[in-house]
Amino acid sequence: MPKPPSQPSPEQSGAFKAFIAEKGLRATRQRMAVFEAARSGQGHYTAEDLLKRARAIDRTVSRATVYRAIPLLVGSNVIREMDVGRDQKYYLAEAGSATFRAQLICEDCDCIVEVDAPFMEWYGKAVAAKHGMRPIAQKLQVTAACLNERCPKRRAPRP
Repeated sequence: MPKPPSQPSPEQSGAFKAFIAEKGLRATRQRMAVFEAARSGQGHYTAEDLLKRARAIDRTVSRATVYRAIPLLVGSNVIREMDVGRDQKYYLAEAGSATFRAQLICEDCDCIVEVDAPFMEWYGKAVAAKHGMRPIAQKLQVTAACLNERCPKRRAPRP
């Protein structure tokens, strides 16, 4: 389980403001509410979840503001974006983990579990180097079936 991010620090806030200033954008009240909402939550969330969190901070935050802010949050390493093969992308506040993270995705209850996978970083670098390349990005996602007997969405085991 990833370490939950703490409340946004002045340094994080300042770094985000500097990042968006480089893009020629202002740190509006609504944009900073989205930043705070993205950093303060625990676990994985969707853009719609982020909208609800941001509106709890500032009710004037629009859906468009959230969707325009997401690439800025990802680009400034405030959050990490994950495509897990569903209709929507998921986000997670970046906790500054030094090791490679993989996702275990339950196809029954849609829970996403982050796990340390430091061997994957080594493997990606080794394979790329063997072929005269440099890795730019890599991901490991394992889709699984829920074994939790109390899971309301659990399917019957496959033969």
